[in-house]
Amino acid sequence: MFVVSLTYVCDMSEVDKHLNSHIEYLNKQYSNGVFLASGRKEPRIGGVILARAESREALEQILSEDPFKIYGLASYEVTEFIPSKTSPELEFLVQ
Repeated sequence: MFVVSLTYVCDMSEVDKHLNSHIEYLNKQYSNGVFLASGRKEPRIGGVILARAESREALEQILSEDPFKIYGLASYEVTEFIPSKTSPELEFLVQ
């Protein structure tokens, strides 16, 4: 399990130009079962993605396809964690 923290490194007008393609990318990764949750930070300085991937390397490859990454609009911090306790609704995350 991974938490991906994106921080915008450009003007918001550049982010907005690529927002639709970023949403298409997110939808693809949800369909692939990789992304479990995502959303923007408040204030709007970036976003957060909860992801499930085979390895950090596999996730890095997936993240390299994000238009925000391709166009250098955000920096990415990836944190791996192993869920050991959750609410009943999220028990499927516990390994």
